[in-house]
Amino acid sequence: MRVVNTSVRKKDAMQLVTGQPVYVDDLAPQDCLIVKLLRSPYANAMVKTINTAIAMKVPGIEAIYTWEDVPQDAKRYTQAGQTYPEASPYDRLLIDRHVRFQGDIVAIVAGKDEKCVDKALRLIKVQYEVLEPVLDFHTSKDNPILVHPEDNWESLAPVGADNKRNLCAHDECGNGDVEAVLKDCDIVIDHVYHTKPCQQTMMETFRTYCSIDTYGRLNILSSTQIVFHCRRIVANALHIPKSMVRVSKPRIGGGFGAKQTAVCEVYPAFVTWMTKKPSKLIYSRMETQTASSPRHEMEMHVRLGAMKDGTIRGIDLYTLSNTGAYGEHGPTTVGLSGHKSIPLYRTEAFRFGFDVVYTNLQAAGAYRGYGAPQGIFAVESAVNELAARLKMDPIKLREMNITREGDIMPAYYGAPNTSCALDRCLEQVREMSGWEQKFPLQQLPDGKVRTMGVAIAMQGSSIPYCDVGGATLKINDEGHYTLLIGAADMGTGCDTVLAQMAAEVLECDYDNITVFGADTDASPYDSGSYASSTTYITGKAVEICAQRLRGKICQLGARLLECGTDQVVFDGREVRDTVSDKAVSLFDIATASMVNNDIALEETVEQNSVLSPPPFMAGVAEVETDLLTGEAQVVNFYASVDCGTPVNPHLAKVQTEG
Repeated sequence: MRVVNTSVRKKDAMQLVTGQPVYVDDLAPQDCLIVKLLRSPYANAMVKTINTAIAMKVPGIEAIYTWEDVPQDAKRYTQAGQTYPEASPYDRLLIDRHVRFQGDIVAIVAGKDEKCVDKALRLIKVQYEVLEPVLDFHTSKDNPILVHPEDNWESLAPVGADNKRNLCAHDECGNGDVEAVLKDCDIVIDHVYHTKPCQQTMMETFRTYCSIDTYGRLNILSSTQIVFHCRRIVANALHIPKSMVRVSKPRIGGGFGAKQTAVCEVYPAFVTWMTKKPSKLIYSRMETQTASSPRHEMEMHVRLGAMKDGTIRGIDLYTLSNTGAYGEHGPTTVGLSGHKSIPLYRTEAFRFGFDVVYTNLQAAGAYRGYGAPQGIFAVESAVNELAARLKMDPIKLREMNITREGDIMPAYYGAPNTSCALDRCLEQVREMSGWEQKFPLQQLPDGKVRTMGVAIAMQGSSIPYCDVGGATLKINDEGHYTLLIGAADMGTGCDTVLAQMAAEVLECDYDNITVFGADTDASPYDSGSYASSTTYITGKAVEICAQRLRGKICQLGARLLECGTDQVVFDGREVRDTVSDKAVSLFDIATASMVNNDIALEETVEQNSVLSPPPFMAGVAEVETDLLTGEAQVVNFYASVDCGTPVNPHLAKVQTEG
């Protein structure tokens, strides 16, 4: 390969490092309306009265919107960036009279500058009927206090949701008789593991700029991973046709899953739609931390059964997930806690059940790993405890039980394990870490000790039977190419790797591929940048697209050479007749395509997959502990990832480290 598997510089590298205007706030005009949000100080309350009269008199204030400006009996929506019909319930109004967490929206204020908007926010007078909140997710299910008692709550997908039980999702699946298997095991590890919510804390906070174009349509420029889903979300929230909404994204200052939820887009969109004036909303760091979409808090009850020789025979996992006040990504993240942890091991039987519950806390959302880290933490902890009980080397214990290439994985939706180097990953981290010499413990001269721990993991590549990746390739003057994509580069480098793939197929220089994306008006449809899907799904669309474009180049080249298409070859620079040895350059072919031509030198491909091949990982942590103080710190971490052939080794390394 010429371009793929090389660490070419990112397409946007120089613009970013030289501080060029590439982000939302760089591109928004200085004179647009400033939008800010008044938030609830209570976890559960009804707005009894809200007085905005004094605030509206502040010079420079354009508009203030409250629940009275939003029909409370209207159809609700979800802010989850998921393919329609979304698994996440429709449980939001743009402004709801019933506020459900400390930080929920009470009013939208728009004015000419921050000073007047901040003053107006202080002058809005709100009377609340404070209600008792549900704060403990252990007591939420079937609690008499309902987070969503409203009748216009709606679940579009069969995920076991029931707002009258505070349930965002519920399910149970399995294979074999897990109770009988566990009863027959020599040892059963039976523990509960808890992971707390945590924030993505990307460098660029949530931000959106909106305007009305010359056709009266709502144009949204936002730091988002999901331009097409965002279009649907905004249209649903505002109750306007989707044809009246255009969403595009500039460079994104990090996302890590946070921007797979339309956290802020609907609010400036509402202001601009109502006033017909440009507006922007930029979340403060405080808002980004307290009113966005952190990782789901989860509690996992694991029962793991094994024999004295170390054979793991059964795993029973129950996950309780806290979705918070709204259900974005609640029904889907929880699935990965089991379907990306249990399949790591070959077992006779498994059972995986879960409940996702509402509470009056900040709503959770997508976060890197999307539920898998929580479940893997629990199952891997149980396996390490099993090793300790058996006094076995935890790497050897895993080598005895791990899934291998060719296995069918019942807990991974019955998918075949078509490619797996997990055994080699374990062997590599054993060698890299010096496991044989250091495990289980090293006594240091200063009274501290160093210990070693190991864990394995798996992820996926897209959502099978769901995700769609799109690519359009066209040839331009002088033979350079434009690649249009709907996937969002959020710093991960997808613009770069997709250009590399196109350049590889078209046998041209990497710099000869210009990348444009993402824009709902111009880009081919793409589900968005999430679920580790872009290189796998959109990348395959790019590859097929480039192959088909090659065929069209050969077709037009053959016409110019006055020969059959079956006797020409294309080497990236020219089309050559293998019989006469005559050739026509790509420059001339591109020029000919613009005059008296009926062969369009462009191609669009949509791609999906019925499989989500999992990359596998193994990691060893070396931890130093002060036995006097209890202070512990990770001093070394060794990891090996089964990722196949990286398109860009440097970017793959950065992703692995992330």
